[in-house]
Amino acid sequence: MAYLKTLLFTVLVPGTVAGLVPYWIRTATAAVPAGPLRQALALLLAVAGLAIYLWCALDFARAAGTPAPIDPPKELVARGLYRYSRNPMYVGVLSLIAAQALYFASPGTLLYATLLFLAFHSFVIVYEEPTLARTFGDTYQRYLESVPRWIPRLPPRAGG
Repeated sequence: MAYLKTLLFTVLVPGTVAGLVPYWIRTATAAVPAGPLRQALALLLAVAGLAIYLWCALDFARAAGTPAPIDPPKELVARGLYRYSRNPMYVGVLSLIAAQALYFASPGTLLYATLLFLAFHSFVIVYEEPTLARTFGDTYQRYLESVPRWIPRLPPRAGG
């Protein structure tokens, strides 16, 4: 059931935030495709962003939860990409939007991605982190101390 709910959430929320809204911005501002090199870079960024999001969504579903704040996993998801960054799902969504800004040379879409990052960052600080701290206590505190919020970092080597 968690997989079905995750799919539904993905279509409705990230589908709107990373698909429909950037489309509306592009069509309202008459953005046109950039040159072939920027298009190729944008496609790579989009594939990476989609892969990041899907990997994280599957990790949430495996933990019997969804990415939706109203139906979170019952256990702290600290595996997969969450070993390197506390917010890889947001990074994946922002990568998809940035890819569209690059592909269509759309300043409006880039501005949207920037504002969305600020909204995500605020939501993480004001709601997610305090909620996770209350829910998972010391386990989450250790996670906070060892995994960066946004910029991925490889874990230390064993014995090093």
